[in-house]
Amino acid sequence: MHKSDSLDPCGIEVSAHQLHVALRRDEQLVPLKMFPNTPAGHQALRRWLRRPGRTVRVCLESTGLYGLDVALALSGQAGLEVMVANPRAVRHFATALMERSKTDPLDAAVLREFAARMPFQRWTAPSPAALELHALARRITALVEMHTAEKNRWHAAHASQAIPAAVRRDVARSLRANRQAIARLTQEACRVITGDPQLRLQFALLLTVCGIARRSTVQILAELAVLAPDLLVRQWVAHSGLDPREYRSGSSVHKKVRISKSGNRHLRRALYMPALVAVRHEPHLRAFYQHLLGQGKAKKQALVAVMRKLLHAIYGMFKHGQPFDGSKVCRLPEEAVVAGPIFSTAEAT
Repeated sequence: MHKSDSLDPCGIEVSAHQLHVALRRDEQLVPLKMFPNTPAGHQALRRWLRRPGRTVRVCLESTGLYGLDVALALSGQAGLEVMVANPRAVRHFATALMERSKTDPLDAAVLREFAARMPFQRWTAPSPAALELHALARRITALVEMHTAEKNRWHAAHASQAIPAAVRRDVARSLRANRQAIARLTQEACRVITGDPQLRLQFALLLTVCGIARRSTVQILAELAVLAPDLLVRQWVAHSGLDPREYRSGSSVHKKVRISKSGNRHLRRALYMPALVAVRHEPHLRAFYQHLLGQGKAKKQALVAVMRKLLHAIYGMFKHGQPFDGSKVCRLPEEAVVAGPIFSTAEAT
């Protein structure tokens, strides 16, 4: 473990073509450095950052594919520690620093200070199979969104006499192409899962949950497979943005508790339909949902609580390698006669 005085904070603002790098070495600010966002640029950056006897703590934002290759190039290298920060956390941190402007050099400096002052969470590079599955699932999601938009256009085109037949035929061709692409990529995602023992086991476990079908399984597994293996379940919940956000001030301001949404919207979306099916067809989760409604919770609040319950259940399934057991998530009233209360206060909020 390195002493704190041997740590040099570094912030990297990633764009499509350039990397803006802000570094403080030996408590002295180093002039801003720029590198091309290419494999050769990543190698040059790695050589420039490393110094004997020093550890550089690198922080960059989780903003998509442009930063992924940078994180992969720096992760696991001697003398380098990588943290991939939540963009919303970085934005609030910049506000706290009273930064009113937004430029790439300023963003790099903010990330440098974030690395120096905020709790460090080391980024762990996912396995190649997990990265491949993640990319496939994100593409499937994009195609599903496009397919939904095209379906709406198709219905609109057939409802209007002013739309020519050529437009209707073109939209129909687009719909067929999207369906074929979704099926093809889903098959490829299943091939990746089958070829990796851990993903194959987790895929099979997810399918034991009433409400999680094949496509939802691919989407959920793709988002969870890239997370660090040592995360706790509360960190999974925070990552998904399903953690509750309270707003109280004094005795007069007391807003409704809402979810933070400060996390992965793709994972939240992937959990939504399984939760919707589960509250209809899985007895234990349906009982939990009805219990919350009986306490005066709105339907959407109760459904979000079921989504969070599902995430807790998946965490336990993955950790212990066991299929879904609804009685471990929440007990039915007749099961609670011997075991005690069905729900705790924490579960109901």
